[in-house]
Amino acid sequence: MNIGDYIEAIDDTIRGHVIRLTAREVTMLTEEGFELTLGRDEVIVLKEELPHNVFTAIDEESLQKDSIVKKKRPVALSKKDKLIPPMEVDLHIEKLVNNPRHMTNYEMLTLQIETARRQLEFAIAQRRQRVVFIHGVGEGVLRIELETLLGRYNNITFYDAEYAKYGIGATEVYIYQNAKE
Repeated sequence: MNIGDYIEAIDDTIRGHVIRLTAREVTMLTEEGFELTLGRDEVIVLKEELPHNVFTAIDEESLQKDSIVKKKRPVALSKKDKLIPPMEVDLHIEKLVNNPRHMTNYEMLTLQIETARRQLEFAIAQRRQRVVFIHGVGEGVLRIELETLLGRYNNITFYDAEYAKYGIGATEVYIYQNAKE
């Protein structure tokens, strides 16, 4: 094992590059940007950087990977903004494909996240102020992946959508139009 090697924790899906070595420990810089020290017997060296989530297919230039936006409270909207309805994107798999039975869970999730990314990029390009992603309740996997995607953008804020209209299965995104790129 050498400094710069791409490694993964054996008991977790944490990957990163070796930045320090001692006789017993390895310190890695994780893909999320954190330093983590593990025992040498707790990691394995990977031959190449392997994809580990649905975001490997996303155009990284369009995302601001270094800035992570935490979930915030809803933005106070002006009266004018309240009159303009948000763009709604239904991410239920039945709305995206005619017959999802032939798809694996991974393929369905990837399609849903890619649809969300494309629709968000479209909304940003069209200077839409608000987008509501309807993801449903379920086990929360889609919601978590959606929040991970949204957290990569530095010009947006996201929060739970209006409960009276969407219930708890929707996330609203507010896009800051004057954000410097």
